[in-house]
Amino acid sequence: MDTTMKKLPAKPVDRKKQAAHWLIAIATVVIIVWSCTGINFGGIKATAGQIAGAIFAGIFHPDWSYVYNGSGEDLISQLWQTICIAFLGTFISAIISLPFAFWAAHTRHKHWYTSRIGKIVLAIIRSFPEIVLALMFIKAVGPGSAAGVLALGFHSVGMLAKLFSEAIENLEEGPNEAVIAAGGSKFHVIMFSTMPNLMPALISNTLYRFDVSIRSASILGLVGAGGIGYPLIIALQYRQWDRVGIILLGIIIMVVIIDWISGWIRKKLV
Repeated sequence: MDTTMKKLPAKPVDRKKQAAHWLIAIATVVIIVWSCTGINFGGIKATAGQIAGAIFAGIFHPDWSYVYNGSGEDLISQLWQTICIAFLGTFISAIISLPFAFWAAHTRHKHWYTSRIGKIVLAIIRSFPEIVLALMFIKAVGPGSAAGVLALGFHSVGMLAKLFSEAIENLEEGPNEAVIAAGGSKFHVIMFSTMPNLMPALISNTLYRFDVSIRSASILGLVGAGGIGYPLIIALQYRQWDRVGIILLGIIIMVVIIDWISGWIRKKLV
């Protein structure tokens, strides 16, 4: 038995593919260098070390007296308001997203352009950042939690409806056909086949969106739309670094707890 190993022929090099990779790499480097030329960097200030030291000292020595004082403006009250803004915004958007999701799902329409129009509408809704929407709603309803709820609710419709439509498109047609074969109408198909099979995906996507909305609600307060962001921006403006430290610590704890709870619920649904 011949034990000599025959060398396999070398794989031919695709010169076009190799050249394309090099062109992409060179173009990326050129874009990065060109972007850096537009940065107006005036150098590090002489007081940078002193200011950085004060910031870190305040963050690592937080103002524990701000955690709760019963005034309604303390850390726990503001965090609770942030959670409520995120919950209401997500709940409202989840309800509004359902008809948009059926509109954008291509498996529910005979003509391809019907679902395509729905997807374009959802893309337009998603293109508005939450902060821009918050500023618009502040002009309409005034500063506070209401503007934050409306901004989160409007923006979340675009994302939730997209996720819901994808879940609808992935549903099997067998249960729907069984209901139709039994003499059911389109309403019966939706109520007794589509929605029961869709419910785990709806709840899972809504919980995921609520997790994202918690972070967004923390930022909306920076522009006056309620929540923990408002006292944070005030503390930053007045350089109350110990207050900044306790607020950041509270936000971290809140996000971690909400993320753990929503992840645990999603695992139970899958």
